Amino acid sequence: MSDYPELRVGVVDVYVVCPRADGWRVLVLQRAAAGTRCPLAWEAVHGRIEPGERPEQAALREVAEETGLRVARLYNVTTQAFYLHGMGVVQLAVAFCAFVDAPDAPALGPEHGAFAWLSPGEARARFVWPREREALDHVLHLLGGGDAGPLEDVLRVV
Repeated sequence: MSDYPELRVGVVDVYVVCPRADGWRVLVLQRAAAGTRCPLAWEAVHGRIEPGERPEQAALREVAEETGLRVARLYNVTTQAFYLHGMGVVQLAVAFCAFVDAPDAPALGPEHGAFAWLSPGEARARFVWPREREALDHVLHLLGGGDAGPLEDVLRVV
């Protein structure tokens, strides 16, 4: 047995964006008040990668499960590490940006109690985790022109 914590690629974060003529809208979800981790915290779509699932498959599934929204385009953006002291695991999150065609009202599951479509600056301020603000900065830098430009061939998944 090693004295070092295990490194596990086990979760995805998905930044859901609706590009509109008057500016981007970013979906932020508020955790439910009870029965879930981090009650009332605002976050991006977040979830576990299931056994046998690739991160991009998990990203699409989590968007569908947590919001009911249809992803038009999916990009991989970055990875972020965080420590889960209760499990002794360094968890690696794969971050994606999912573009949707319209800012519809999401169909929230039981772990979320509210949502908002915000400007990127407002979303950045609302996110509770610094890593979410950093990932949104990556999204804006890499995809701010509406696609990944010369990086399209390596970042676009769907």
